[in-house]
Amino acid sequence: MPGTFTTRVLTVSTGSEERVVDLTGDCEAFLRDAAAGRDGLLNVFVPHATAGIAVIETGAGSDDDLLAALHTLLPADDRWQHRHGSPGHGRDHVLPAIVPPHATLPVVGGRLELGTWQSVCLVDTNKDNPERTVRLSFLG
Repeated sequence: MPGTFTTRVLTVSTGSEERVVDLTGDCEAFLRDAAAGRDGLLNVFVPHATAGIAVIETGAGSDDDLLAALHTLLPADDRWQHRHGSPGHGRDHVLPAIVPPHATLPVVGGRLELGTWQSVCLVDTNKDNPERTVRLSFLG
């Protein structure tokens, strides 16, 4: 069946700061083309060993709270075996075990079915890698 599976790759600049980047608008734009009013699933995947995908509220401080919680759970200090890069970079390699590198979300009538305050976000604590790719895939 043609058009059953469609993929788009985004390039996201995260800079040299830890960031939570809202991808919801990019996901919605992709679905307008790829889903064309159909039901299915959106898979969001970041093919990096030091970043993850989270579905959280943004804009009310939750994104900053997430980064603060990650600092508590994964301090950027010298405890990590993995030692190349910035001090504490080893924690960035543990991040995907806590914030997975993917999310699969329902699409109904061509629209992303999120809760009122939910957003799809890239979570990047790796200050050494200023650009990320994110793969959006729609399965109708």
